[in-house]
Amino acid sequence: MPIALLDRRARCLVPLWLGVLLSGCASLDYYAQVSRGQLDLLAARQPVAELLADPQTDPELQRRLALAQQARKFASARLALPDNRSYRLYADLRRPYVVWNVFATPELSLAPLTHCFPVAGCVAYRGFYQQGRARGAAALLQAEGMDTYVAGIEAYSTLGWFDDPILNTMLRWDDERLAAVIFHELAHQQLYVADDTAFNESFASFVEQEGLRQWRAARGLAPVDAGEEQQRRQFTELILASRERLQALYDGPTSDEHKRAGKAAEFARLRAEYRALRDGEWGGDRRYDAWVAQPLNNARLLPFGLYDQWVEAFAVMFRQADGDWMEFYRRAAALGELDAEQRERTLAALADRN
Repeated sequence: MPIALLDRRARCLVPLWLGVLLSGCASLDYYAQVSRGQLDLLAARQPVAELLADPQTDPELQRRLALAQQARKFASARLALPDNRSYRLYADLRRPYVVWNVFATPELSLAPLTHCFPVAGCVAYRGFYQQGRARGAAALLQAEGMDTYVAGIEAYSTLGWFDDPILNTMLRWDDERLAAVIFHELAHQQLYVADDTAFNESFASFVEQEGLRQWRAARGLAPVDAGEEQQRRQFTELILASRERLQALYDGPTSDEHKRAGKAAEFARLRAEYRALRDGEWGGDRRYDAWVAQPLNNARLLPFGLYDQWVEAFAVMFRQADGDWMEFYRRAAALGELDAEQRERTLAALADRN
């Protein structure tokens, strides 16, 4: 899995701009930059139809946008996803990422520093429209002894509050990834449960994966390479196993000095296990080298696991709905109305059936 896809797993999925209007929990300066960033994004939008009709538009941009419109039409016609103006507009932000998300944890804990917003609920990051602001926020948290991670984000959803555009940052992906992210983000408009990132991301990831499978089949393309998916799962499992060992370490009765030494040893173990997998079963495939080579800390592990924790449960639910998308959405929405404990128990039972 390319590093861009790893960053995608951490991407911002909530309308942070709502805090400007409704929340007094954070500084006005933070909410002012969020408001400006969202308004600038909205102002940059252009109808894709106009760009496709304009002979001055770059031919490669026209090709990518035309493909995106095919995927957008497919999403509503075949996947029963919302039929609105989202992803029928384009915005060139003239930067590589739309926002930079700051993740943070205590030095000896995997518990994320959370931030709560109306409608969207609580999330384990804070988004900034300027990289310098994100780095500054991370530096302040580091000065307080926190582990931090700044992730560049190519796309996010306003959950239907605005007509979300295709962004120039999304065009860094290949054609298949571009189609898949449109399915993913529209799935968030279809269903979103406040305060449950694992549910929301797993739901959207299932819609993305099944949608991409159907999209490829409709275009007469071969199924997605199973080997690449297997590597992604194995890498995620490596990270999750490391996180479990760290959690046991931090929960233990030993001194902070011992825990710091154990933390360093665990990250060394993670790198060694990755190299063994890469040079053995993967035959030298180095696609994750850049991620593993960066400084490791608790915050960098946060995005893993949340984004596919319940994908298999939703796959079972889709089969129970006989592949009927509307019935699947109805069942998923009913599950979202349960309290958090009931919802998790139901998802676990569904996953066990797989």
